[in-house]
Amino acid sequence: MPHDGQSVTQSPLLADLLRLTAEALPEVESTFIAARENLRALVTVSGKVSAPALEEHQYAAHALAWLATYTESLRQMQAWALRLDAAGTFSEMEALLLQIAYGEYLQQIQGGIPMSQGEVARLQDLGLTPAKPGAAAAALMAQGNTVPARTRLVELMRDNHGRATFGTTGLDEELEMIRDQFRRFSDDKVIPHAQEWHLRDELIPMEIIDSLAEMGVFGLTIPEEFGGFGLSKASMVVVSEELSRGYIGVGSLGTRSEIAAELILCGGTPEQKAKWLPKLASGEILPTAVFTEPNTGSDLGALRTKGRKDGDDWVINGNKTWITHAARTHVMTVLARTIDATTDYRGLSMFLAEKTPGTDEKPFVDQGLSGGEIEVLGYRGMKEYTVNFDDFKVKGENLLGGVEGQGFKQLMQTFESARIQTAARAVGVAQSALEVGMKYAEDRKQFGKSLIEFPRVSGKLAMMAVEIMIARQLTYFSAWQKDHDKRCDLEAGMAKLLGARVAWASADNALQIHGGNGFALEYTISRILCDARILNIFEGAAEIQAQVIARRLLD
Repeated sequence: MPHDGQSVTQSPLLADLLRLTAEALPEVESTFIAARENLRALVTVSGKVSAPALEEHQYAAHALAWLATYTESLRQMQAWALRLDAAGTFSEMEALLLQIAYGEYLQQIQGGIPMSQGEVARLQDLGLTPAKPGAAAAALMAQGNTVPARTRLVELMRDNHGRATFGTTGLDEELEMIRDQFRRFSDDKVIPHAQEWHLRDELIPMEIIDSLAEMGVFGLTIPEEFGGFGLSKASMVVVSEELSRGYIGVGSLGTRSEIAAELILCGGTPEQKAKWLPKLASGEILPTAVFTEPNTGSDLGALRTKGRKDGDDWVINGNKTWITHAARTHVMTVLARTIDATTDYRGLSMFLAEKTPGTDEKPFVDQGLSGGEIEVLGYRGMKEYTVNFDDFKVKGENLLGGVEGQGFKQLMQTFESARIQTAARAVGVAQSALEVGMKYAEDRKQFGKSLIEFPRVSGKLAMMAVEIMIARQLTYFSAWQKDHDKRCDLEAGMAKLLGARVAWASADNALQIHGGNGFALEYTISRILCDARILNIFEGAAEIQAQVIARRLLD
């Protein structure tokens, strides 16, 4: 239990906290299992899960996805607390984070989990009647998330202001050293300029990209034999989190290269790996992903952009949209239909299409390539574009893997990493909102005292810290699974689903703390709010993500 001389008198729960959470967790797990079996009975036809039936019961399916996410969240918070306790670092702050997390999430499971601002997932949606909780769960629900607990947590947060996070993360020393390095980079090189880049809708300066290349960001997880560092996915999570805390666009730069590299590592020929991976690792070339099309959205199997043979090479025709960082990149990973008789994912192929970097004034300079910028609310540092292919030529050697019809399968192999990275970026954005909101609450005086002295304000900050730690532990767990060669599409999806909601809630609450000033463009929180909004949409919108999670739970 709490160490280092920290007081345990602030809450009657703290002395028995780990016992209570250990006893409450099986109740949650049993509830989830019952809910899953109820849904399975609804959507099973002739012994198999029916896609039309699952769609008919979509609300229940998504409710199950959220219930599963909460179950895994509480499980990972318990695992985190036990690791800290064993290491002697489970202090009062960490105990309060755990106590409030269990108190709040148990209450929401009983009364309703917010899937969005106007949609609540209730046990009744899954054919369950909320049961009387056991003694441990009842105690946590009654005394876990209280005003005194939130107030005390914020007191401790104020004492520890400036720490990398509010609460010990539980990562090893090497990962914390990486965090410290990139936190300092964000503080020194990114945060002082991010608001200006955003307001001017400017591309992130090349000096920043060059610095990231020198620091090894683009080759962090690429194997050493191809010029990278061969580090863990967990290391990339920490880097993405800290850079996104500075500015989500900067945090997303490394993700571009990592996902392109993973495509090539998983699906490329030996020659393609030797050619492309060292250049990606060094930052010599920058990639962009060219998948989405107008009117298709998440239905990638319906893509209409076509690639046709032209001798030994290929010619691509079609239109793409929402292409991030398309202008000044050197290679596009393009998904196109190459098998004419197909109308679904089986006819898609992936290309490593080389291009010439463009500029703000002229984003596309190659013959057969055109497009324009899509003006957006946030996530501006790399910019979004439409991209049009008009007999655009691609070398024959740049068909990924050298075999047609493998594009969708190749892309699917990157989804775990992509969603883990999106979750990490969400945690970084949420952490930024918390820090900006807390500083404003401390500095701003009203009615003779700082805003942070008011319970509604400190309560917002406390809940941000709690949910950020929950999302953080879920994200770290998914990265751990990936690093240990375990299937983690479910965990990655849950981390992304929850992380995006936490980022938006944190940004919204931090803006509320700013009052009218939060609505002014000169204040950083206005940008953070805009940046947070995209997280519920890209890499799988929240609704698609919930559907995917539900389908996996029923496998």
